[in-house]
Amino acid sequence: MFDFFRKYNKIVMIVLFLLIIPSFVLFGVQNYTNNGDRGDVVASVDGQSITRTEWEQQHRNETDRLRQQMPSLDASVFDSDAARYATLERMVRNRVLTAAALKTNMTVSDGRLTRVFTEDPGLASFRDDKGNFDRQRFILATGRTPEQFEAAVRADLATQQLLGGVTGSAAPNPALLDVLSNALRERREVQVARFAPADFAGKVSVSDADLESYYKSHTSRYQLPEQADVEYIVLNMDAVKKTIAVPEADLKAYYDQNKDRFGTKEERKASHILIAAGKDAPAADRAKAKARAEELLAEVRKTPASFGDLAKKNSQDPVSAAQGGALDFVTRGAMVKPFEDAMFALKKGEISNVVETEYGYHIIRLDDIKPAVVQPFEQVRARIEDEIRGQQASQAFAKQAEVLSDLVYQQADSLQPAADALKLQIQKAQGVGRTPVPGAQGPLGNRNFINALFAADTLERKHNTEAIDLGGNQLAVGRVTRHVPARTQTFDEVKARVRQELVAERAAAAAKTEGEAKLKAWEGAAAGAVPAGLGQPIAVSRNDNASSQPSAVVEAALRADPAKLPAWVGVDLGAEGYAVVRVNKTLPPAEVPADQRQQERTQLSQAMAGAEAEAYYAMLKDRFKATIKVPHPSGAPSVVVN
Repeated sequence: MFDFFRKYNKIVMIVLFLLIIPSFVLFGVQNYTNNGDRGDVVASVDGQSITRTEWEQQHRNETDRLRQQMPSLDASVFDSDAARYATLERMVRNRVLTAAALKTNMTVSDGRLTRVFTEDPGLASFRDDKGNFDRQRFILATGRTPEQFEAAVRADLATQQLLGGVTGSAAPNPALLDVLSNALRERREVQVARFAPADFAGKVSVSDADLESYYKSHTSRYQLPEQADVEYIVLNMDAVKKTIAVPEADLKAYYDQNKDRFGTKEERKASHILIAAGKDAPAADRAKAKARAEELLAEVRKTPASFGDLAKKNSQDPVSAAQGGALDFVTRGAMVKPFEDAMFALKKGEISNVVETEYGYHIIRLDDIKPAVVQPFEQVRARIEDEIRGQQASQAFAKQAEVLSDLVYQQADSLQPAADALKLQIQKAQGVGRTPVPGAQGPLGNRNFINALFAADTLERKHNTEAIDLGGNQLAVGRVTRHVPARTQTFDEVKARVRQELVAERAAAAAKTEGEAKLKAWEGAAAGAVPAGLGQPIAVSRNDNASSQPSAVVEAALRADPAKLPAWVGVDLGAEGYAVVRVNKTLPPAEVPADQRQQERTQLSQAMAGAEAEAYYAMLKDRFKATIKVPHPSGAPSVVVN
């Protein structure tokens, strides 16, 4: 599969393998549904639209999840144009892969789905002691119904099957991997002469006329962005929680009502022998399986010590059979109910009767018990107080948020009434632009808040913004006190900067001219002659920065034809000047220990699998006519391979 990709030039393949990182396995797969034309269409896949509303909702969901996982991460990272565009790209990727899985009839059996759910410790927390699933608590905690969660897991498993078939085809032999590894460690002996602009800056002279001409040709460089002086207030959950006092009696009552949460639940470890018979199997097959289980139970009753050996020989659970039927420690809610009821009814060392489940017939032996442990009230008092405060703060926050919204609307030209009523501090900032400054925290790092500040009504009438949700239970309201439109700086304002830039540009040009002249002269010198301006011989390679040479110099040296060495190469370094390189000879790759070589093979193999998956995805994008209708952010990084 994908022979066209494997036929690429070796060096290009190496660069691709190092640069491509498949992201679709990191974020799961969304349901492949068309939720209607709510808002502008920003992308489409297989004739199904993705609207701006869906895009914004997905970005909010991802942002909230990442903020919970990494609370110390700079919030401005989430609000950038690049981050938003990346969310849209993931949505498109997920829908393309889901569409491909549907069209290729990738299915997930109910049995496999049940096993996934049974083994998921997170889902066990939504079951009570009787094994009943708390649907409402699941919806509140996840924001999805169990049916939506099941559909998402099905889609995720289906696309894993799809991608597994593609990445599994990329299994290069060790000889090819060694060729690639050696290419990365290929070395050349070189001598380098650098021509730095700083060495020519003193020789550059510019007149006022030159400066004015340069200024007029580059006026776009000297734009002052639109700016505003603002003031704002922030209402957050933490501030609300601090104002709430909880009586000691309430703390103890809460502890008494929730003792099972403050400690560890009872855990049990069992072994089992399974004679498989699915719930949809014919009655005759299930009867035959039950009879076989009864026979094995009789053997176990006769010789209990033979349980492990019988499990290894007869159990049809492919995971536990090899361990003599042994399972891990589990709490209530982790296993299917009939199995769990039987296991928790046993005493240590006891063996159950034959237990029927949807998977077949089990013989269970209880091997060990870890009793439940409840922490004393004094140890969990602070946790209980924080939980109760959090519960009460949610109600208080909602009420205060309503008061905030009303006050900033009713008295639209001032934040003071809202600040006084809610005991909030008015904060101020100067020189705020339409784009959040990298690293900005709080409201000034939030794009939605900045957009609200620069809305027409806010700017022209100096009115308060509405209450803006910053995420993480934070609301902010702001107003503009002074607004300065964008303008071009005058020549007099930037004359010193213009001089510096023009001198640097001409100095770099002079360095290049001198370097090219030296290159021509040295190329024409007698064979074997080494000019005095060259540095000492050094070794360079792609994966070794010991030489401290620019990457452009290293690449140029390694691209020189090894059959025509020694060779001369000129390298334009742009603002850093020019370099003349004499490539003397090819050096053998550096020797590496066997374990490091194996690690390199593994990494290259993984990168090759990723490249196969990326090529496959590119093909699917064309097949399903996947398009993104919003422009790529100009500030987002891009990769250019020369």
